[in-house]
Amino acid sequence: MSEGPNPLWSDEPAGRDLLSFLAVAETVTDAVLDDSLDPVALGLSGSWGAGKTTVLELVKQEVQRRAEAESTKVLVVATQPWSYDPTVGPKESLIAEVLDALKGQIDTSVGVEAQNLLLKLTKRVKWAKALKMAALTSITLQLPKVEDVLDLINEDPVEGETEPTERGLAQFRDEFEELLKSDGLKHISRVVVLVDDLDRCLPETVVETLEAIRLFLSAKGMSFVIAADEDRVADAIQKRLGSSSDERGAGESPAELYLHKIVQTTIPIPALSQFDTQAYLFLLLAEAKLTAEAFEALVASTADLRMQAGSLDDLALPADVDLAEERATASRLTPLLYEKFRGNPRRIKRFLNDLHVRQSVASRRGISLASDAVAKLMMLERLLDDDFKTVLDWLAQTKLRDQMDALDRAANEAVPVEPTEPAVEADQTAPKKKATAKPPAPAAPASEEAPFSDSLIRWAKLPPKLDASDISGYLYLAASFAGIELVSSALPERLRDIASALMSSLQVDRNAVTDEALQAVKPADARLLIAFLGSSTRDQPSIQKFSVPGILRVSKTHPGIEDAAVSALKLLPPSEVKVATVMLLKPEAEATFEPVLGVWDVGSASRPVREVITKVRQAWGTPDGN
Repeated sequence: MSEGPNPLWSDEPAGRDLLSFLAVAETVTDAVLDDSLDPVALGLSGSWGAGKTTVLELVKQEVQRRAEAESTKVLVVATQPWSYDPTVGPKESLIAEVLDALKGQIDTSVGVEAQNLLLKLTKRVKWAKALKMAALTSITLQLPKVEDVLDLINEDPVEGETEPTERGLAQFRDEFEELLKSDGLKHISRVVVLVDDLDRCLPETVVETLEAIRLFLSAKGMSFVIAADEDRVADAIQKRLGSSSDERGAGESPAELYLHKIVQTTIPIPALSQFDTQAYLFLLLAEAKLTAEAFEALVASTADLRMQAGSLDDLALPADVDLAEERATASRLTPLLYEKFRGNPRRIKRFLNDLHVRQSVASRRGISLASDAVAKLMMLERLLDDDFKTVLDWLAQTKLRDQMDALDRAANEAVPVEPTEPAVEADQTAPKKKATAKPPAPAAPASEEAPFSDSLIRWAKLPPKLDASDISGYLYLAASFAGIELVSSALPERLRDIASALMSSLQVDRNAVTDEALQAVKPADARLLIAFLGSSTRDQPSIQKFSVPGILRVSKTHPGIEDAAVSALKLLPPSEVKVATVMLLKPEAEATFEPVLGVWDVGSASRPVREVITKVRQAWGTPDGN
């Protein structure tokens, strides 16, 4: 995790057990070090992001801890077949990795037998690589260079070393077992090979890796742990064997029999429970505030609670650090994340990373939202796709505030509340450029159509309460990230460009709309335009600097529709009115716009705004005050 206000968590395997996977790792370690199971190959099965790599890291640590405690030497070899060079071959690559690891462990003080055996085995592997290269190049109608083949095979001989009579991997098993029994490696009590990400590989790589493991399994002192989704591995074997997919699911298929012939048993990685999900979220969020020692103590305390089937409310928090917000955030996020991500640690971590990135981008765009508000919006955006598009559609149709208020009442009051009608009548003849949302799924039978989906009401119940003024900027940003156009059918297409220009933050866009162009608009359309600008300003008070002058311009070019301007300006919440907006009314007629000041001059307005309202009224009451 990086430091700073918006930390990101690495996708690398965790060095600490935040998920209480140690129980799984200890069970695997018991098996790989059990002399009665020598040799052994175990499967460690879990879906993408379930924590397989983290468990392998914990297995490595536990194996080394036990070996040190018993004053023995266990060689741990970690490998990832998906990263092998395809021109070399998975089988040869895995064998070469094990031999290279053993090479560094040979005790040369007891003679050259182990070195000679290792060199002989290495030449077998190199001959196999040469044959693989020759076969590959013949398929592509290219002959391998002589020096390439010789470079593979040539090796400085060790005293007494002989050339293998058979080239390739023939007789590999016997010679490898002889190597492990040699004096030069007698201090190695066990070789544990940890195979990760086999389920990412192509079918040929999967099968050849398993064949390489089978070569080793005749040798005492060899243990393998294969971390992969067992079903995906079986699918790859099935494709490689060319067997029918119909054979899967009816007893043990040939692919499953092949896999089980090599892997004696598979240990599944359990998905996170709801408590595990909440604890994992809390630990990730809390880590940035704690010292390493305090964090380790918190992890241990959380593990103890898990064993006792307790809750995070019972967790003793550090006295010198306030973690109340982190615990509350974890509690709020858990129900939906647990349900939607099915306890997958990687997806949970990715959600938090996306959350911090979105908050960072939003803050740099001038969108100030508390972290819990961003988290709530992110849940809507990432977990409730249809509902997210519904809310975006409210924004596009300039009815975000009305619908958000209605949703809040529906979620938090006993009596269902129908969503309010949009402030602007939609032009039924105007074509839509692009649909921005699907209608929310009904929460009741079709005969009793519900105004909001159950999932949207459930989301609305989550704290904090969101105000349309606060979230409109974020929603525009989220829509842009998702590539969704916010096209409003609340305004006829013939007026959309004018409205967009009048609300633009660019002076050149606003100036492009001339008074002559506004005068050419029909009076009925001018009313629609003013009403749309007013509704847009109500949902997005941040645009009032541009939209309110636009409302006044349209009103002045069409005498007789001032009432439309008054109605539009009344929509702006008093708490959102800016001083500069009030000053725009000073040159206007008192008789016309006093009702607007009457709506704005309330307790929810800021003190500077109310003071300016008083000054504007005084100016109206003074001859030539304008």
